[in-house]
Amino acid sequence: MAGTRVKARGASAPAEGAPPARTETGAWGGFAVFAESLLTGVWIAVASLGVVTYPAAFAAGARHLRRSTAHEAGGLREFVADFRTALRGGWIAGLAGWAAVAAVWVDVQAARAGIPGGPLVGAVGVVALIGLVVAGLRAAAVWEPGARWRTLLAQAGRRTVLDPAGSFLLMAGPAVVVVSAWFAAPLAIPVLGAVAAAAVAVEERYRHR
Repeated sequence: MAGTRVKARGASAPAEGAPPARTETGAWGGFAVFAESLLTGVWIAVASLGVVTYPAAFAAGARHLRRSTAHEAGGLREFVADFRTALRGGWIAGLAGWAAVAAVWVDVQAARAGIPGGPLVGAVGVVALIGLVVAGLRAAAVWEPGARWRTLLAQAGRRTVLDPAGSFLLMAGPAVVVVSAWFAAPLAIPVLGAVAAAAVAVEERYRHR
C-alpha cells in the first residue's frame, strides 16, 4: 500500500516513549585502548632488556599506540620494525640516561657523606634527573622513523618547561611503575604501556592546545 513503511524482517519498532538504545562503542573503545596499552607494556619491557634499548622501546611502543588510537593497522611486527629503526640512535640516548643516573647517584652519596653543599647538589641532581626522564618520555612519544634523537630530546626539553602541567602528569608515571614493582614486580611490566600512553596523550594535548 502506498505510503506504508516497510520494516526489515526481524526488526521491531521501539516502544512509544522508550529511551533510545544505548551504545557501548565509547566504553568498549576506551577499554580496547587500555588493553592495548597493557600489551604494549609487555613489548616495551622485553625490548628494554638490552639495558640501553629503553628509549627505542618506548618510542616503538608510543608509535604503536598512536596507530592504535588512529585505527590504523599494526601489531607486533610493526613494533619490532619501529624498535629496530629507533635503536640506531636511541642506544646513545639510553647510554646517556644511565650516565645521568650514575651522576645523580654520586651526588646523593655525597649528600649522605655530609660533604659541604652535598644536600643541595643532591637535590638539584634528583630534580634534573626527573626532568630528563620526562623529556625522554615526551621525545619517545613523538618519535617517527628518520627523526634524530638529539633534536627530539632538545625539543622535548623545551616542551617540558613550557608545559608544566603535562610534565607534572608524566612525573607520576615512573612513580606508578616503582610502586607497582614494590607491590609485585610483574605488575610494573604492563604499567610501562600505560606510561607510554600517558606520554602520547600529553603530547597530543600540547599539540592541540
